[in-house]
Amino acid sequence: MQELQLKYGCNPHQTPSIVRTDARALPIAVLNGTAGYINLLDAVTAWQLVRDMKAATGKPSAASFKHVNPAGAAVEGPLDEAHQLGLRVSTDDLSPIARAYIRARGGDPLASFGDAVAVSERVDASLANILKTEVSDLIVAPGFDNDAIEILRGKQGGSYLILEIDENYSPSPIERKTVFGLDFVQPIDESVIDRTLFERHGSSGGGLPSEVAETLIVATLAAKYAVSNSVCVAIDGQVIGLGAGQQSRIDCVRLACAKAEKWLSARHPDTLNLPFVEGLSKPERTNLVDLYLRHAELSDRELSSFESKLAKSVPFLERAERRRWFEKFSEICLSSDGFFPFRDNVDRAASTNIQYIAHPGGSKRDSEVEDAAAEYGIRLISTGLRCFRH
Repeated sequence: MQELQLKYGCNPHQTPSIVRTDARALPIAVLNGTAGYINLLDAVTAWQLVRDMKAATGKPSAASFKHVNPAGAAVEGPLDEAHQLGLRVSTDDLSPIARAYIRARGGDPLASFGDAVAVSERVDASLANILKTEVSDLIVAPGFDNDAIEILRGKQGGSYLILEIDENYSPSPIERKTVFGLDFVQPIDESVIDRTLFERHGSSGGGLPSEVAETLIVATLAAKYAVSNSVCVAIDGQVIGLGAGQQSRIDCVRLACAKAEKWLSARHPDTLNLPFVEGLSKPERTNLVDLYLRHAELSDRELSSFESKLAKSVPFLERAERRRWFEKFSEICLSSDGFFPFRDNVDRAASTNIQYIAHPGGSKRDSEVEDAAAEYGIRLISTGLRCFRH
């Protein structure tokens, strides 16, 4: 039996804590720093997500994880102006895996603060230089270039956690979980989420555009590796809103769509041109964009703090303008890890201009959900696959 001593369990008072396996060797090696219980839970869950995204799309893939849920996930692709402004990066000389991570972190930069990073590719200096400037707790990857390791070892006073995972490792087909002294045993979830899942079940409405199938893969895999109930909104191969761990399916949809609307609104010219005072850090700017886009919810103190960090006063984006702005985006996808029990989920999704929805189907009200989707012109795909995780 192989073991790795951890700093502590979920909380500092839960010691000692270890991770162990009956395999000949642990599939994960600590190259720098000291691993914690939550660190490794994030790392191994995030790794499965990027591994599966890479297998299904063939593209370099990245995820930003917080507390065993994706804060963001994406395949490699172009970076828009908001990505570049938000992370203060240029597109010059960025490697594909660096672009994938920037897109993943850019899905919800507020939630990604202090994240666990997982990537499907060997880490190069391009990605390491991006991470050097971000608040992040760890990275897990199948390999690291020597110069990338040296760059990352300079983070957090030398304590940044660097984990190398064996990309050829296959776990036992049976997984176990002990809760309250009881052992829960089940087969691991080996369901395959790829293009055929959506193309096969979406054929009644004609073939799916390739880009849409790819985005549905990303959204559904993110939902699969989030705590249930979970709903994910994605566009162009990138997660832009995730609602996870909610007791009500409609609350998942509301949360995912609200986050997606914030991402879409962050691309509005008024948001991109916010006149920040000089000298603000990236986290401060991220927080200010969040306050700007949530202005209707702000207390007087929050509003005053926001205004004090602008070089001049600005008008807020009102609801009607935001709705008009959402209409400029196409191929926005939503995926749910369980079926929609009522049409209210579709009603809420439609207000965010969702155009494609994937869910398992199987509710006794499926016909009502289908009618609602048809009413809004939303393409509804019933996959027959539920993917809960607890």
